[in-house]
Amino acid sequence: MDFSLPAEIEDYRQRIRAFVEAELIPLEADPANYDAHENIAPDVLERMKAKAKDAGLWSLQMPRARGGQGLSIVGMAACYEEMNRSIFGPVVFNSAAPDDGNMIVLERVGTEAQKAWFLQPIVDGEVRSSFAMTEPPPGAGSDPTAMRTTATRDGDDWVIHGHKHYITGAGVAKHFILIARTSEDTRKGLTAFLFHADDPGWEIVRRIPIMGPEEHGGHCEIRFDGLRIPDRNRLMAVGDGLKVTQIRLGTARLTHCMRWLGLARRSMEIAADYVAEREAFGVRLADREGVQGMLGDAAMAIQTGRLLTMHAAWQLDQGSFARKEVSMAKVNVSETLHQAVDTAIQLNGARGYSKDTVLEWIYRYARQARLVDGASEVHKMVFSRTLMSEGADFWRWD
Repeated sequence: MDFSLPAEIEDYRQRIRAFVEAELIPLEADPANYDAHENIAPDVLERMKAKAKDAGLWSLQMPRARGGQGLSIVGMAACYEEMNRSIFGPVVFNSAAPDDGNMIVLERVGTEAQKAWFLQPIVDGEVRSSFAMTEPPPGAGSDPTAMRTTATRDGDDWVIHGHKHYITGAGVAKHFILIARTSEDTRKGLTAFLFHADDPGWEIVRRIPIMGPEEHGGHCEIRFDGLRIPDRNRLMAVGDGLKVTQIRLGTARLTHCMRWLGLARRSMEIAADYVAEREAFGVRLADREGVQGMLGDAAMAIQTGRLLTMHAAWQLDQGSFARKEVSMAKVNVSETLHQAVDTAIQLNGARGYSKDTVLEWIYRYARQARLVDGASEVHKMVFSRTLMSEGADFWRWD
């Protein structure tokens, strides 16, 4: 097994690391660089996006022909980890959720017309996008088959009625992917559609307040009351909505892990710097056995998460759906992020709990990791079922 990165990917990784150190981390200390929802301010973001484009670090996940960098998923894993050492990183490089997952699925399954109209403006950074699937109870959550939002055929159009909530980025998105029910078939009952924010027949009910800092556009409750979508804006075939969701979420869940590892590493860097300098009762904190144990446990957990994530990325690059590999990475890394930042706050004491560092920001953000794109309990159910069906082959190498 060769764990070395190809020279091209290593070059990207080093350049992203340098960009994050020089351009993004210094921005975090000034409150003027944040918007009202604790993310990077729009004017600062536009300036940094222009610098990322000039540096040749824009849209790593997209083909070069579309204006991206054409990296493999393994390459993305190495680079996304570096970019999210800053809390501002992913959005600056056009690699933040939900745009990241939306671009990847559209590039894979969209028609050429859909790519030109819907995908390319997202790649170019001209618009933001959103993925509308989750519904209030008793509608779809971790189980998409519970979908209650309907799409009814009317000539060359589909008419949408329904209710969604916690739709990330909806407040600023212009392009939306919508999952709706088109039949009662348990496997082929959902269909995916594309619509624009200016289309009539839908509304944002509210931007839902959350515990942590928010992505641009927040997490919104939206309602559909007669939105008409032309059939040409259907994504894949009628009844392929679950397939679209699986294609999108497979990679999207893993890119979350890649980014979370960057936040976990940053947390430990802040902790390590602090305990190396801070003395108590005549001894550096770093020289105390208890502190060493806390740092060691977190460092080991991060490395375990990196290996799980990289293995799942390699599997996806080989053409596998990597369902169990992605699920295991999602559970492990989401819990590791919380462990790492909790450890860092404990070691920093009041400084970690204050806004003098980004640790409290990361801590609040980290709590959602065990919920988004499938709760940890659901993923454990997925790979436990795989264990029961595969037996000893669950641990095969290929």
